[in-house]
Amino acid sequence: MTIDVTDATFETEVLQRSDSAPVVIDLWAPWCGPCKSLGPILERVIDETEGVTLVKVNVDENPRVSAAFSVQSIPAVFAIKDRNVIDGFTGAIPEAQIREFAQRLVKAPSAADLLVEKGDEASLREALELEAGHETAIIALSQLLIDTDRSEEALALLARIPENADTRLLSARARLAESQDVKDLSDTSEVDNRLTELLEIVKDDEVARQEFLDLLEAIDDEDNRKATFRKALTSRLF
Repeated sequence: MTIDVTDATFETEVLQRSDSAPVVIDLWAPWCGPCKSLGPILERVIDETEGVTLVKVNVDENPRVSAAFSVQSIPAVFAIKDRNVIDGFTGAIPEAQIREFAQRLVKAPSAADLLVEKGDEASLREALELEAGHETAIIALSQLLIDTDRSEEALALLARIPENADTRLLSARARLAESQDVKDLSDTSEVDNRLTELLEIVKDDEVARQEFLDLLEAIDDEDNRKATFRKALTSRLF
C-alpha cells in the first residue's frame, strides 16, 4: 500500500502507523530525476513486502517533514518503526539493494530478540549467551547494571560492541558512577562546580580530562552549558 503524506497527516499516517508495523518514507520532488527512476521500483518492492507501508512525501510541498529528517539530498528513504528510524538510504540504488532493505524490515525476531523484549536481567543475560554481541541486549543490560551500582561490569560489557551515541553515554555514566565525584548528575550546580574544578587540571591530568569529557557527555546536547564547557576545554588544551 502506498500513501501520499503531508505535513498535516504525518502524525497519523506515519508515526501512529509505525507503532504497529514498519513504514517506509520516500522523500521526493517532481523535478528530481533519480526520484522518478527510484519511485516505481520502490513501490513495487514494498507492495510485495507483507506488513510494510510505503508513504511518499513531496519535500517541496511539505517542508516540515523534510526538516525533521534533515534531508540534504533526494531521493531519501527512511524506514520507521515505533516512531524511530531503523534503516534508510539515499539515492536511486539498484533494485537488489532495495529488496535487501525491504527484507531487513520484516526479518523474523531471533530467540535472543524475544528474550530482550522481556527486559529483565535474567532474560538479557540469556540473550547474550545466545548472541554474545547482541547490541540491544548489551545496551539494556548495561543500563540495568549501572542503575544497580555494577558499573565495572557494564563497562566490560559495552566494550564488546562498536562505539555509538548510546554506548558513549552509558560508558560515561558508568565511569562517573565509579569515580563518585559527582553524586547526582541531574544537579546542574554540582556538575558545573566539578567541571570548573577539573578545568584547572585537565591539561596535565589524563584522568581529570576523561572525567571532564564524561561529564560533558552526560549533559543534554541541547543544554547550552555543553557548548560553553567544551569551548573552555579547548582553550585549556590548546
